[in-house]
Amino acid sequence: MLSLYLMSTFLFDKIIFGPVWSRRLGESLGINLLPSGKKVCNFNCIYCECGITPSDKEPSGFPSVAEVRDLLTEKLSEMKRNSSYLNSITFAGNGEPTLHPEFDKVVDLVIGIRDQYFPHVSVAVLSNATLIGSERIFKSLLKVDLNILKLDSGIEETLKQINCPRGNHNLDEIINTLKLFRGKLIIQTLFLKGVCNGRYIDNSTEKEVNAWVKVIEMITPESVMIYSLARETAVNNLEQVSESRLNEIASVLNLKGIQTLVTPSSNLF
Repeated sequence: MLSLYLMSTFLFDKIIFGPVWSRRLGESLGINLLPSGKKVCNFNCIYCECGITPSDKEPSGFPSVAEVRDLLTEKLSEMKRNSSYLNSITFAGNGEPTLHPEFDKVVDLVIGIRDQYFPHVSVAVLSNATLIGSERIFKSLLKVDLNILKLDSGIEETLKQINCPRGNHNLDEIINTLKLFRGKLIIQTLFLKGVCNGRYIDNSTEKEVNAWVKVIEMITPESVMIYSLARETAVNNLEQVSESRLNEIASVLNLKGIQTLVTPSSNLF
């Protein structure tokens, strides 16, 4: 049970939003596949700007495939007419996008519409990687250009403290599944420190970073994105990890030949 909540209200009320500028993804148009104004996730991350995860066992209100099709077509056709600049189309929003019951169909749809209007734009997915054991989800993620998957620690106990997953969360199983992407993925990690439920958490210590680096080397991603807190969090008493420390962590992987980008906390998608 989490404690010391801040009731964050950073929730999207639209299916298609932006474009917004992101150092990671450039000028990016967002797609929120979760219910409008409501968080739906199988994680309850202590740092989430969307706040706590409601306890709904069977959430409803997901946008239909037809709604996504119509709204995305309308937006991209308008941007095409206006000669607007665009780098990426990104599945993000109010929680975990792969929880949408027709995620695979939406991915195919979005890629098709992208090809019609902005064929050189990347399609990206921001995911917590918990559902990649599903063949349907796995195959869909292989189709996108930027498959960005969360891994906030190389130590299972720390992962559970930070991400507060619902259901089983086995680090070894996640690592083995991530390896199946054969490098066609980007690892995204948020570093933080602070107190939650009376326990001090810091995934930027030497012990934590060493364990994380070993896991990254096992997964062999095409690149890694690291960052720290940027907005209000679900739990009080959390602090940013300094940019200088993030640069130190990035340098460890860069020296090993794994491209690692530090994203300033003020510039997150």
